[in-house]
Amino acid sequence: MKIKNFIYILLAGYLATFLRLAINNNFFISIIGSFLVGFFINKKLNHSIKNILFSGFFSCFTSFSGFIYFLYKIFNQGDWIKFIIFFNLIIIVNLFTMYVGFWTSRKITYKSYNGVVTTIRDYIYERK
Repeated sequence: MKIKNFIYILLAGYLATFLRLAINNNFFISIIGSFLVGFFINKKLNHSIKNILFSGFFSCFTSFSGFIYFLYKIFNQGDWIKFIIFFNLIIIVNLFTMYVGFWTSRKITYKSYNGVVTTIRDYIYERK
C-alpha cells in the first residue's frame, strides 16, 4: 500500500473522530455508521477506497467502545436482565440498520438495459 493511502486513512480517521465528538451520542453514531457500512458494502469500490472507508472512517466513527463502557457500567451494577436486554438490543438494532443500508444501496443501483450498473440519477440523465 502506498504512503498516500495511509495518509488518506489517517485523515478519514481524524474526520470520523471529530464527527463522533461533535455528535456525542453513541446510539445515534452507531445507527448512522451501521447504515453507511451496509450501504457501502454493496458498492463496487476499489481496494484503496474500501481501506479508507472501512479501516479509516468507520472504524473510528462507529467504535463500540462507548457501548462497551455503557454495558460495563450496567454489568457492574449487577442488573443482569438490563445488561442482557441492552446487549441484544444493540446487536439487533445495528444489524437491522446495516441491512437497511444494504437494501437501500441495492434499490438505488440497478442494471440498465445495456447491462451496465448505474444509479437512478444516471438513468434520469441518460433518458433526456
